[in-house]
Amino acid sequence: MSLPQATPTISNEEFLKFRDFFYRKTGIFFEETKHYFVDKRLVERIQATGNDNFRSYFVMLRFETSGTELQALINLMTVNETYFFREEYQFTCLVNSILEEVVQHKPRNESIRIWSVPSSSGEEPYSLAIYLLEHWPRADDYNIELVASDIDTGILERARQGRYDQRSIQHLPEPLLRKYFTKLNGQYQINADLRNSVEFTLVNITDLAQMRGYRDFDVVFCRNLLIYFDDTSRRIAAESLFNALRPGGFICLGHSESMSRITPLFKVRKFPEAIVYQKPR
Repeated sequence: MSLPQATPTISNEEFLKFRDFFYRKTGIFFEETKHYFVDKRLVERIQATGNDNFRSYFVMLRFETSGTELQALINLMTVNETYFFREEYQFTCLVNSILEEVVQHKPRNESIRIWSVPSSSGEEPYSLAIYLLEHWPRADDYNIELVASDIDTGILERARQGRYDQRSIQHLPEPLLRKYFTKLNGQYQINADLRNSVEFTLVNITDLAQMRGYRDFDVVFCRNLLIYFDDTSRRIAAESLFNALRPGGFICLGHSESMSRITPLFKVRKFPEAIVYQKPR
């Protein structure tokens, strides 16, 4: 009779070795306080891949050529905490102030491009689509392109499906639920027109090569992502976001984030509804 296999353990030295590796690959830095969070997910992947210990798993991870296991690990390590109309005051700022300034410098035949990164499971980009349709009278006058990106392939697939539980839609008024969602098996699914209005893509915003494909956005929503980076990664990400914007474009950060503490590239703009950051014209 074979004995049950012992659960692998992660030493402090192994945690630090993995932390440095993951940081180089993603720009995400785990503090010592995240030791348990990281260990639990590492053990899950060690067992799922048939390895006996961290050492053998880490060798496999470092030398795999497909990137499949690294992506599985990224999907497991990234936190996706969001809901519809989160920090709604920024959506109000978008339709009342930001877009009114954007269109002053844009011909009618030129698209308005808005980027949501990280997209998580889609609540933010779909919130943007709903808010534009409901609250911006000029939405029909322009072609609006909505792009949403994340580093997590699993969460992107969930976003494309657009199915949500009660927690995700808790702040949506009932008329909007009836208008834009269909109830399916206790969940709410965004209607097909809205799902098709958002382009979902995979990106790591600290990867300069990947970020070259993201340009000419008028507005970027990058909320509650930079808090997971260290100072070096934050500067790299901020410069990449700066390059992704058109001159005069705007970026909205999370309420606890400040671009002024990261880089002097952006101009601080204080609108009645929110403080945002602008790429100078």
